[in-house]
Amino acid sequence: MKIAFMGSGGVGGLIGARLAQVGCDVSFVARGAHLAAMREHGLLLESPVGNVHLPKVKVTDNPADLGPVDLVIFAVKLWDTEAAARSILPLLGPGTGFLSLQNGVRKDDILRPIVGEKALMGGVAYMGTAISRPGVILHTGTMQRVVFGEYDGRRSKRAEAMLEFLKKTGIDARLSDDIRRSIWEKFVFLVGMAAVTATIRLPLGPILAHPLTRQFYLDAMREAAAVGRAHGVRLAEDIAEERLAFSDTLPGTMTASLQLDLERGNPLEVEWLSGSVAELGAAVGVPTPIHRAARDILILHAQGRKA
Repeated sequence: MKIAFMGSGGVGGLIGARLAQVGCDVSFVARGAHLAAMREHGLLLESPVGNVHLPKVKVTDNPADLGPVDLVIFAVKLWDTEAAARSILPLLGPGTGFLSLQNGVRKDDILRPIVGEKALMGGVAYMGTAISRPGVILHTGTMQRVVFGEYDGRRSKRAEAMLEFLKKTGIDARLSDDIRRSIWEKFVFLVGMAAVTATIRLPLGPILAHPLTRQFYLDAMREAAAVGRAHGVRLAEDIAEERLAFSDTLPGTMTASLQLDLERGNPLEVEWLSGSVAELGAAVGVPTPIHRAARDILILHAQGRKA
């Protein structure tokens, strides 16, 4: 299976390294120091569930160099979505699948008119990853889970093939027959964690340990879930409580990439996270005071210190 990764950071780097290890024809699109390091030294994944070193990788900053592939896995930051999607059009052949593992619930609405309804698949990734230094991906914790599927709910040949390869890697991979709901299920958890860790500027452990911040986290997830239901997504009534219990099983050091980006002075995805909850809530008359506040607290940092 020929797979191209648009975005070779944490998520793309981990999945790409593991797929290459089990025999997939993997290529990466990267840029800057990460690109240079991958060209010179390959790609190293440091993970508590197994390191992977690919001494030589197929990597470029020009997607047109790669030609059509069987599947594009799209893992760029949300503010790059439209430009990055247009740049990878040379990778799309008549039967190419396009799977975005980005955060957020509005990503595929942006992608659909660019890559086409036929190519687009939906998906989410659960894993704590980041570029620790150019050419090196750090996996924190043991979670590495991918949920994906076709928007019409069918088990397509391309989805089945991808599922088989992912399972060979040891990644917990599952096909969803309602991928919109699966995306929202992750979003409720992610946007809650992002809002509280970035505004409080601490990881989950101390937030869960204090009754006031624990309730703040729960209420942030409840708020997002209410917005999803108002938009017709079939979310369980107790999803926020279930995600809170799940959070208690995670390492206390776990945090959201939004908080890490804030600490590092990087641009923030806040407008696509809490900002989306606030805007989608306003569209259907659902109050979202927590996510409005999180967006407004962080908005002056959204462009990053470098800007």
